[in-house]
Amino acid sequence: MTPQNPAERMAYKAMVYTWPFYAFGALYVVGPVLAWLLGGLAAISLYLGPAMRRDLRATGPVPPLVWAWFLGMFVMLVALWVGHLDWGLGLKQTIKSSIGWAKGWALLALFPLIGAVLPIRREVLVRGQCVIGAWTLALAPLLLVAPYIGLPERIFTSPLKAVGGPGPEYFSVYLFTFDPASWTPRWQFYAPWSPFAALLGVVMVLFAMEEKNRRWMLAGICAGVLMILASKSRMGLVGLVACTIAPRMLPLILRGWAWQVTAALTASLAVVGTTLVSLAQDAVATFKGARADSTRVRETLQRIARERWQNEAVWFGHGTVHPGSHAVEYMPIGSHHTWFGLLFVKGLVGFFALLVPLVWHICYCMVDAARHPRGRLPLGILMTIVLLSFGENLEIEAYMLWPGLILLGVHLREVAQDAPKRDTAPAALTA
Repeated sequence: MTPQNPAERMAYKAMVYTWPFYAFGALYVVGPVLAWLLGGLAAISLYLGPAMRRDLRATGPVPPLVWAWFLGMFVMLVALWVGHLDWGLGLKQTIKSSIGWAKGWALLALFPLIGAVLPIRREVLVRGQCVIGAWTLALAPLLLVAPYIGLPERIFTSPLKAVGGPGPEYFSVYLFTFDPASWTPRWQFYAPWSPFAALLGVVMVLFAMEEKNRRWMLAGICAGVLMILASKSRMGLVGLVACTIAPRMLPLILRGWAWQVTAALTASLAVVGTTLVSLAQDAVATFKGARADSTRVRETLQRIARERWQNEAVWFGHGTVHPGSHAVEYMPIGSHHTWFGLLFVKGLVGFFALLVPLVWHICYCMVDAARHPRGRLPLGILMTIVLLSFGENLEIEAYMLWPGLILLGVHLREVAQDAPKRDTAPAALTA
C-alpha cells in the first residue's frame, strides 16, 4: 500500500498522522491547507494536461457533479456577501467570514475535485482510515482510564488558535470530557466534541468494511465502534446501523423476489400497522429522552432560527450566527443544525446551494450502489453527512470529513472510467 505519487503521499500521510496532528492541536489547520494545496495541484494538472508529470496527470475532465458542488459553494459565498451587506456587518467581518468560507464550505467542492482529477486510489484512503483506527485502539486504554485515575480533561490549547476558527475547542487536546447533564465521562477522541466523534466512527467503519487485509479491517471496525460507543451519541448508533446496512440492501430493488416480499410486508401492515406505529413512537420518545436536556436545547435553537429566518431574512439570511440566551445555554442561534443554520445565516439561497448538489449526488450514488458494489461506500458517506447535518454544522466539520469527500470524487472518476468499457463491450461481442 505504498503511495505511488505525491498527491497520494500527501493524503495518506495526512491520514496516518491524524493523532500526532491532534496532539499539537493542528487538525483544523491541516484540513484546509491540504484542500487548497491539492486543489491547486488538480487545477494545474487540468491546465497543463499532457505536459504534467506522468504520475500527476489529470485522470479525466471534471465531472458534472463536481461542477455542481463548485457552483453551489460559490452561491454560498455570494449569499454570505449579500447577507453581510444587508445587515451592515462591515468589511472586516465580511473578510473574516469569507476566510471562514474558504476553510469550510469551499472544502465540500475542493476535496471531490481532488479525488476526481488526481490519481488517488480508493485503496489508499481505505488503508489510511484503518491506520487511524490502529492509532485509536493503541491510545484507547489511556483515554478510557483517564477520568478514573485523576487525569485532567483538557491537556492544553494549541497556540495555532491564533490562525482563527470557530472556537478554542478546535485547537484543544482532550483526554475526555464530562457530560454536564449526568457528570459521567464521554470521549471525543480526535474530534472537537463527542457527537462528531461518533459520526467519524461511522465513517471509519464504512471505510474499514472495504479493507482487503483482515487485520487492518478488524482494527478499523473495532476502533470505529469504540468511538461510537464511548462518545455516547445517539446519532452515532443510528448511523452505525443505517449507513452500513442500507447501501448493501439497494441491489435488492433489482430483484423480483424482493418486490414480492415488499408487497407481502406492505399488505401485512393492515394487521400490524397500528402496533408498529405505536412502537415507533415509543422508540422516538425513548431516543429523545436519553438526553432530554440536549434535545430541548437543539429544538429551541431550531425553533428560534426558523422563526427569525421567516420574520427577518428570508432570502439571504442574517450573514452570521447570533449569540444565544440562557434558554439555549448560550449556544449561537444558527448552530447545531446545518439546515436551520443555513436558513438563519444564508437564507433560502444558501439552503438550496447545499441541497441541490447533495440530493443530486445521493441519487447518483444510489443508482450506482444498486448496480455495483463500488457505490456502497460513497453512499454510506453521504448518508453519514446527511445524518450529521441534522445535529451539527457541516461547514465547520468539513476539515475532518475530507477522506470521505475525496472518496466521493474518486467514485465519480471510477464510474466515468468504467463507462467507455461498458460501451465498447457490446460492440466487441457483436464483432
